[in-house]
Amino acid sequence: MINKLDAALSFHQNALRVRGQRQELIAANIANADTPHYKARDIDFNAAMKNAMAGASNKEAFNTSKTSPNHLDGKPSSIGGDALFRPVIQGSVDGNTVDMDVERNQFADNAIRYEASIIMINGQLKKMLSAIQGQ
Repeated sequence: MINKLDAALSFHQNALRVRGQRQELIAANIANADTPHYKARDIDFNAAMKNAMAGASNKEAFNTSKTSPNHLDGKPSSIGGDALFRPVIQGSVDGNTVDMDVERNQFADNAIRYEASIIMINGQLKKMLSAIQGQ
């Protein structure tokens, strides 16, 4: 019974995890909008979901690179795949590739999709509860 419940909710659980980690990347882009030479990053959601649904291990976890000894160590995540650099739409003098319009748009879009996954999980749980109660 527990395995069936887990299987029924695993897609949305993985979607929430990937969306949450994508939101962190986009937030980091926004926070570093004024950092010289910062390159905006994002993940390929489809590839990350395929890895999450396939049960990618932490050996294939989300990778970050340290280009300076002053950088903090990146923590691995369970989404699988690498952070991709966003294509440069408009270059800047300081080498920063963050476009705040794009980042705000992606942040809002990802947040709406995250909330939609939560609503779908709640609907599934309500159906299961209703079935268990026999109504």
